[in-house]
This record gives sequence, C-alpha cells and structure tokens, in this order.
Amino acid sequence: MLPDSRVQDDPYQIPKFDLKRTDIMDFMEELKGFHSEFQDCFSRQEPRDNFYQYMVGQMSPLERKSIEPIAIAVKSAKVRAMQFFVSDVVWDNDKIMLKYRSMVTDDIGDPDGVLIFDESGFVKKGVESAGVAKQYCGSIGKVENCQVGVFASYASRHGYCFVDSRLFVPEKWFSDEFALRREKCKFPSELQFKTKPQLAVEMLQEISQQGTIPFRYVVADSIYGNSPEFISAIEKLPQITYLVSMPADSLCWVRKPVTLRKEYRYKGELRSKQVLKTPDQKPISFETIAKNTNSYFWYRRKVSEGTKGPIEYEFTKKRVVLSKNGFPEKEVWLLIRRTLGNEPIYSYFICNASESCRLKLLVWLSGVRWAIEQCFEEAKTEIGMDHYEVRKFPGWVHHMMTSMLAHFFLWHIKLRLGKKSTGNYAVAA
Repeated sequence: MLPDSRVQDDPYQIPKFDLKRTDIMDFMEELKGFHSEFQDCFSRQEPRDNFYQYMVGQMSPLERKSIEPIAIAVKSAKVRAMQFFVSDVVWDNDKIMLKYRSMVTDDIGDPDGVLIFDESGFVKKGVESAGVAKQYCGSIGKVENCQVGVFASYASRHGYCFVDSRLFVPEKWFSDEFALRREKCKFPSELQFKTKPQLAVEMLQEISQQGTIPFRYVVADSIYGNSPEFISAIEKLPQITYLVSMPADSLCWVRKPVTLRKEYRYKGELRSKQVLKTPDQKPISFETIAKNTNSYFWYRRKVSEGTKGPIEYEFTKKRVVLSKNGFPEKEVWLLIRRTLGNEPIYSYFICNASESCRLKLLVWLSGVRWAIEQCFEEAKTEIGMDHYEVRKFPGWVHHMMTSMLAHFFLWHIKLRLGKKSTGNYAVAA
C-alpha cells in the first residue's frame, strides 16, 4: 500500500498512484503514441526502434530489466544493438527533456506545484562504472560501493513524477589516476566535479529558466538545505517559497542581535569590523530551542496514512534569525517536528515564507517529500530503474531518462482514464 499523504488543512492533497494491471486496455497502442512524440529526437529509425523496445522491456513483467533480458524478450530487439544504443548512440537529450517537461505540465502542471530534490543510491559490485565509489547509499542506509544520482521531482494536486536527474561523480574521479576510467566511461570533456547541492542548483536553474514547469515551492533535505549555494539559487527566484531540512546544531537567535562597526588600527592603517553590540549574546542551536519549548506550543498533526494507520507528529514554529560566522544573517521560520512519546526524535526545517504564514503550510511542506520517495519506489519496483548494468556515463543518463519517461507514462494513463477501464498493462514482451 502506498502512503496517502493527507495533512490536516493542507493547501491541497497530492494523489497517490493506484493504477493496477487490470485497469488498462490497448496498452501497446498507447505506448506507441507516447513514443511518437520523440521521433525527431533521433536521427535514424534504428535508434527510434530501440528507444521504443527498451521502454517496452521496462514495462514488461520481466524479473530483471537490464539490457540483455529486455533484448532477448522483446520482439525484434537485439542485445548488441540495444547496448550500443543505450551507451554509445547520441541522443538529443535537451529536446527529449523539453518535450517531456511539456507533457508533465500538460498533465499535472499547477501554479502551486512543488519541486523536490533528493538523491538515491544504486549498489554496484565492480569499480568500472561511471562515478562508482564507496559512499553513503541511502537506499540501503549505509556506506557501500555504489553510484549516487541526484534527482528532481515535481508534485501537484494532480500527481507526481521525476523531472530531472544528474549522476554524482566523486571528486577522486577527476584526478589523473582516474583518467583512463573516465575515457572508458565516455565522460563528456566539459564535465567537472560538482557537489550534490551544486547538481541540484544546476537542475533548479535549468527548470526555472526553461519556464515549462510551473512551481511555487521547493523542498529538500539537509544536504541541500545546509548549502548556501542552493538556498541562494532559490532566493533569486521571485515568489518561490522553500522549506528545507537543517541539522540540529544549526545556530540562530530568537531575537536579532544589534551589530556595530568597530574601528581599529592594524600596522598604522585604520580599519573596521563588524561586532556584536552585546558580545555575550551568543547564538543558540535549533536543538536547544526544541528542548526548551514548553508543551503548550506544540501542536499534534497527522501527516500521512501509513499501512498501520495515521502517522502523527507534534510541531512548533518560531521566527528566528540565522547565524552566519557568528553574525546575524536572515530571518526565517524555524519549524520543529518531534515524534510522540517520552523520548522524542526531533527534525528541523527552515522556511522563507512571510511572517503571516500559518503552521499548516509549514506542516504540509514538511510532508510532501514522500512524493519523490514514491517516485523512487515505483520506478524501481515497476520500471527496473535500479536494474541497469551500463558502465558508461551516457548509458546512465539515458537509462535514467527512459525510467523517468516510463514512470510518467503510467501517470498519464491514470489521468487519461479518469475512471478505471478494463484490460491489462503488463506488456507482452
């Protein structure tokens, strides 16, 4: 059972995906129609055919949806031709993504849409795949040999889907020691090391500049929330509200301290520096605020329906001034969430909403990240997003692109049907 996100008094409800294999007639014809939109993204008929056949395999009931099982099972497909297509053939990636995002907007676009950023790990045994390294893998909750992708998803009152992805390549891969591996993996010559937040910034800027997908909110976890570069990129977008997770040791003031410019001499030269008017007025941590907030100010709210019943937390909000290098930076909302019970676990979020913002909006935004988690769950379970065995950088990009498209296609079918029809969506490979 997929979680049904239902925040009390939320701005809107994000629907869950509930399409079943008995709900669709004429699946193959619908898939052909979907693929016809991307015909001009390839220069020849052979890659167009492979593009279609590969997605047929991703939609099929195959237990393992990597290239070889797909090519063996799907009519007219060939293993080597499909391997070459996924990893070596040039795709017009930009055109594919532009068309795809236009489709997303047509189906689930909404002025109050939410962009969500998160990463997912893909465990790998070898050391030759592009960007593979010993690093934290969120899908298994520990450090493991894996590849990590940074993804952007979109959620609205009409549904949710992926809208972009980037492979995170650890910095060591750009050293001289890895030159041969980069060549074998066909790294683009212009590719440079970027942190996960920098990859998220890259996607955010591309989506906003393209102007295809309407959104009002941005949500992300603490890897991105704790990045000044990521927050700055959002703040440059007019009328966009963000809510991002932050670590417990983040510092702030509940009242803005007064600062002064103090003059001093250094080697005979008159200089000045910023100082706190009251030096003893030190910033305090989010954790300190949480543990010293009286029970009167905590509000219990239901944030989702799980398989075992409602999931509830207690919330409080407070207007705070963030500390940067020991000095006041900007005023934001601090939202604190805690679990129920005698030993609560706390989570912390900051939001740039106006002072008139009500608690219910912050609570709702704190819960919408489930949508990207569902994207990962559905794409891995239904599409084989994590079944790939490609090693080259373009192969990873292309596989993730087809996985995003295939996942969205199922949402399109759900929306097009409105009410359920009769049939079967398990593709006959």
